[in-house]
Amino acid sequence: MAPLRTSGLLLLLAALAVVVVPPAEAAVASIDLGSEWLKVAAVHLAPGRVPIAVAINEMSKRKSPALAALADGNRLAGEEAAGITARHPSKVFARARDLLAKPFPYVRSVAESLFLPYDIVPDARGAAAVRADDGQVYTVEEIVAIVLHYAAGLADAHVGAPVRDAVVAVPPYFGQAERRALTQAAQLAGVNVLALINEHAGAALQYGIDKDFSNESRHVIFYDMGAGSTYAALVYYSAYKAKEFGKTVSVNQFQVKDVRWDSKLGGLEMEMRLVNYFVDQFNKQLGNGVDIRQSPKAMAKLKKQVKRTKEILSANTAAPISVESLYNDLDFRSTITREKFEELCEDLWEQALTPVKEVLAHSGMKIDDIYAVELIGGATRVPKLQAKLQEFLGRSDLDKHLDADEAIVLGASLHAANLSDGIKLNRKLGMIDGSTYGFVFEINGPDYVKDESTDQLLVPRMKKMGIKMFRSIRHTKDFDVSISYEKASELPPGVTSHKFVEYSVSGLTDASEKYGSRNLSAPIKANLHFSLSRSGIISLDRAEALIEITEWVEVPKKNLTVESNSTSQNLSSEAGAANGTSDNKETESSDGDANKSSAPLDESNAQDIVTEKVLKRRTFRVPLKVVEKTGGAGSILSKELYSEAKIRLEALDKKDAERRRTAELKNNLESYIYSMKEKLEENTEILIVSTEQERESFAEKLNEVQDWLYMDGEDAQANEFKEHLDQLKAIGDPILFRLSELKARPAACENARLYLGELQKIVKNWESYKPWLPKKRVDEVVSEAEKVKTWLEEKEAIQKSTPVYSPPAFTSEEVYEKVLDLQDKVSSVNRIPKPKPKIEKKPPKEEETANKEKTASSESESKEAESTETSSESAAPEESQSEPQKTDDLEPEAHDEL
Repeated sequence: MAPLRTSGLLLLLAALAVVVVPPAEAAVASIDLGSEWLKVAAVHLAPGRVPIAVAINEMSKRKSPALAALADGNRLAGEEAAGITARHPSKVFARARDLLAKPFPYVRSVAESLFLPYDIVPDARGAAAVRADDGQVYTVEEIVAIVLHYAAGLADAHVGAPVRDAVVAVPPYFGQAERRALTQAAQLAGVNVLALINEHAGAALQYGIDKDFSNESRHVIFYDMGAGSTYAALVYYSAYKAKEFGKTVSVNQFQVKDVRWDSKLGGLEMEMRLVNYFVDQFNKQLGNGVDIRQSPKAMAKLKKQVKRTKEILSANTAAPISVESLYNDLDFRSTITREKFEELCEDLWEQALTPVKEVLAHSGMKIDDIYAVELIGGATRVPKLQAKLQEFLGRSDLDKHLDADEAIVLGASLHAANLSDGIKLNRKLGMIDGSTYGFVFEINGPDYVKDESTDQLLVPRMKKMGIKMFRSIRHTKDFDVSISYEKASELPPGVTSHKFVEYSVSGLTDASEKYGSRNLSAPIKANLHFSLSRSGIISLDRAEALIEITEWVEVPKKNLTVESNSTSQNLSSEAGAANGTSDNKETESSDGDANKSSAPLDESNAQDIVTEKVLKRRTFRVPLKVVEKTGGAGSILSKELYSEAKIRLEALDKKDAERRRTAELKNNLESYIYSMKEKLEENTEILIVSTEQERESFAEKLNEVQDWLYMDGEDAQANEFKEHLDQLKAIGDPILFRLSELKARPAACENARLYLGELQKIVKNWESYKPWLPKKRVDEVVSEAEKVKTWLEEKEAIQKSTPVYSPPAFTSEEVYEKVLDLQDKVSSVNRIPKPKPKIEKKPPKEEETANKEKTASSESESKEAESTETSSESAAPEESQSEPQKTDDLEPEAHDEL
């Protein structure tokens, strides 16, 4: 099987990795940002740790709520935001990912259908924005940025260092506006997006990374039903042969053949059926025409319990629901059977099969051609959905080899590791994913003739991502370029126009006026350079004008040495110039060859150079200015709006830092109060190192600060907590210090006396085994030891007369410092090396005897060398006889070559 080079990108993915840079720089992350949940995985190579792992949150959970909240000027996300949903539902923003780049009317309708109570307002672009409780308006990009900032924090905590590079997984139905808005939201959050990866591609990576397809290719359908959407993706796995280090190896690869979706069907739709069912029950109990749908708090409480009830029904045939103080202090209790739940969602089960049916129909495949149907997504745990899939596929068992919640984020982490500069992967898997939408482009401009080329296909559906494209048009004036979805009937959710981006191309009019008066050899063209990034974002990168002109130019004739030949050549050249033309490139190359071959001219005959006229073609490439002028809800934040959003988020960052510092200092103060009160009550040794008056005064101060902490300290600032903590430590730390010295000082003195005793043995060993040590240095060590001994005895005598509750006469730290200084001096003396022995010169008679011996040995060596030469000469004829045979063997072969 040949590699699918024409429709994909080869990725090198692995389960184990080797890194050549520091671990902090090698860490990358992946983020699976869903409608309801958020998962984060980190790739970090450190000893004793799993290279790729899912990061846990502050509650030790492997997935976090994709929620952001703005309450009382504070920013909350994840579990913290979920914790205030029931009490302050209007301050918590859910489903922010699905509201990106959507028009305000669409977002308002979605919020009403899902009972989202937060305040939604239009922004300057016509897109949706949210208003916080303090009146400040935030764009949806900012809300998503808060969630992504929280996700990056989970990766940082897992790695233990800042992680800024990440791959973000997106659903396949995300259009251009959503992908661009999500990328900009990540920038606001300080996350560098290496790439956006389609969710099905992430799952396909995780499925294929540990399998071998060299013996058998296969088609696999990935069926994903999450909280807000459902899709089915057909993926083809195969292998091809490649050369690697001189060896033929088998390389696995996969290609996404097709993907179909339902962007509104998911687990949340099932939950809303249950919510409305229970609301109707409770409204009947209330009577008087009361509808709790108008109460945000009641709906928030009910939706939270309904989610748990649905999860129970996945494993049981019936489930209870109980909500305390649902409305006006009235409790709500009820039960529901699985049969009733399936009846409420009766129309959804057939809809759930539509993506699978469509992907099979468009690919022309049958169910028997499918090797496996892998289930991912939390909603696929619903028993009725699994039964419907089994019935349609005609299989008794469905494939569940992947983790339904973590398959996408783990596969995306493999992609992130491959894109990282600091991680080398050793297992190969080719990934070929395509654009889920087709794109066309259109030209609009003054005097531009409309024909079939003005609206032509640019990127067909499922075309590989990560490519560059080139298109050329004939025009002489500035124009506009717009890019649209290929089919107006297949648009992303909430999008009303198939046109999503527009560019203004200028500079062509000026270029045409500048060169138009000259002799044009071809119509003026504008070359357009497009790109489709690996994130699935298409754009017009640059444009240039292509202008070709022809003109007569004088060039030197060829320099000939014979005058008659030169004269005849001139005549023929003039005739040729009058009757014919030559191309620019060809003329330049021929002139260059002539100049290289001709001999240099002397100054005496320089005046004989004769020129000739030739018709040359010249090409000019003039860069054109490309400016995006997209407007409306689908446009990204302008520079001004982006700067304002960045300032608002930075202000929230400062508030977060101050809030964390305040909470930390408050906890430190509270912990210190409880710890000291416990020591005063239970530790009897404190009675020894403190007076009764000191303890009573300290206890009163502790109670005073504790009362302030729980009454006036709830809204206190960080500096106030620090000030009270410092006041308490000024009283308590001296007591704690005396308490620690009660045992530490005698232990230090005992260690010092032991070392002084050992030092006497060390000095005696020096005298016996190291007599070369300078006596002066040894005496210095002995003298210093005596000083330390005397100092220690004096200090211990003073300490005996000092009360234990008073500041000590000396500390254990001072003792250790004295001993360490003495040890340094002992080590410096001990390292003195033994001096080298002196070499005495030999007497004259002994030198003469040695010279005679050297002369005799040299004569014997020369005789041996002569005998060796003789033997080599006798062997030489044999070699010379064999050499001509080799020459005779080679001569005919050389002759044949000639």
